[in-house]
Amino acid sequence: QTYAPKLILLDISDISCIQDVAKEILNCYGCVDILINNASMKVKGAVQSISLELDKKIMDANYFGPITLTKAILPNMISRRTGQIVLINSIQGKIGIPFRAAYAASKHAAVGFFDCLRAEMEEFDISVSTVNPTFICSYHRQPAPGNWEASIWK
Repeated sequence: QTYAPKLILLDISDISCIQDVAKEILNCYGCVDILINNASMKVKGAVQSISLELDKKIMDANYFGPITLTKAILPNMISRRTGQIVLINSIQGKIGIPFRAAYAASKHAAVGFFDCLRAEMEEFDISVSTVNPTFICSYHRQPAPGNWEASIWK
């Protein structure tokens, strides 16, 4: 069966709305065959210059967001005993690079979670993959002095 596309906006760093978005998707289509987690947020700076608030925002977008969405979709896949989950991550989930501590930490955490999930989902015939590309060109704005939010890469 062919379905008309539907655009559903989601801020992956806003954990509180993810459950509702997942319900909306499942109500619209009944199931998700393939979930591709491809959102990311990064910041460049020395550890001592990055606030804990920004560390948490990066962790929400790169770790808690994808696992929250995955956990919301997972029961449907398990009940159907089929599905594919993909995490588009980063080489920095495998190695650390100076001035990217918050980003690398969030990507390491995501790899750990999805590696464990892969082992757990094998009995349900659900495929879990992680893709760790090397450096990519992404959108960036130069920040105004003192404006840490503008220094975020999306």
